[in-house]
Amino acid sequence: MPFDIESKFVIAVASSALFDLTESDRVFREHGEEVYREYQREHENEILTPGVAYPLIKRLLSINTSQDQIVEVILLSRNDPDTGLRVLKSIEKYGLTISRAVFVAGSNLFSPYLNLDSTPLTPIQ
Repeated sequence: MPFDIESKFVIAVASSALFDLTESDRVFREHGEEVYREYQREHENEILTPGVAYPLIKRLLSINTSQDQIVEVILLSRNDPDTGLRVLKSIEKYGLTISRAVFVAGSNLFSPYLNLDSTPLTPIQ
């Protein structure tokens, strides 16, 4: 059964905006994907610090009550499942009521929705 979002304020946020993944990104850029994944597995239980979007998301979620869930936050991430586990543990630790997340392991999140072929779009006259 589909989830009805008709009467909800739905916002998507990147994991790197919700949490500070600066150190993880440094490991990835300097040592490559395999070392990065190993790093995430080794630090799986270390809670991530809040990122730039954290205060906004926390405030938006505070609008919700036990009777009325007006705000729905969806986490979007190009990270892999190893990072995803660490992010989800951090979400739980901070008590954020985010129950939907997508981790696409490097795939483009938006390509199905954008015109990415070589045919240019015709400008509106």
